[in-house]
Amino acid sequence: MEYNTQRNKLHMPEYGRHIQKMVNHAITIKDNEERNKCAMSIINVMGQLNPHLRDVSDFKHKLWDHLYIISEFNLEVESPFETPTPESVNSTPIKIAYPKKDYKHRHYGKTIQRIIDEAIKYKEGEEKDALIRVIANQLKKLYLMWNKDSVTDEQIDGDLGRLSKGKLKIPEGMKLVEVTNLMNTVKRKKRPSKPGGSWHKQNNRRKHHN
Repeated sequence: MEYNTQRNKLHMPEYGRHIQKMVNHAITIKDNEERNKCAMSIINVMGQLNPHLRDVSDFKHKLWDHLYIISEFNLEVESPFETPTPESVNSTPIKIAYPKKDYKHRHYGKTIQRIIDEAIKYKEGEEKDALIRVIANQLKKLYLMWNKDSVTDEQIDGDLGRLSKGKLKIPEGMKLVEVTNLMNTVKRKKRPSKPGGSWHKQNNRRKHHN
């Protein structure tokens, strides 16, 4: 009895040993025309064995690349696509640098920082003041969602100054949304979401009575 551990290693196990044997046979064919016909037959069988690849835009191209990999790039045939090389297949992906910018106020997120950066560009006036009020109220709400505690307008003004590098400040006399109103908004966002929860039961009762 022959065990798999005693057999040659499969270069692409998902295609099975029969495809590996067919490719090995194709390599030994000396006639170019016959070898090309054999390669096309193998490609058709590979496509049938992996129907999920049909959803890939470059379906045929992928199969031909796999054929070369299985043959260890020793199969000389006329491919309709550019012949891959071991270097191109085994190349290491380019490492994407992770952003190193340090956000000291992570609970506010990156989006609010981008908004603040845009607000800095605005000319002084009512429009900029209105935008500052929106940003400050958003900072206040995010602070409460993260810290679950009370916060003063002075704290928010300080954080706004630090995030804007001292270029934005809550105008004197401007009132922000009260903490109690913001807390109600935060609580509504955190209400039960699972079926059977108290909010769902109350909502279903309303629907039933209506």
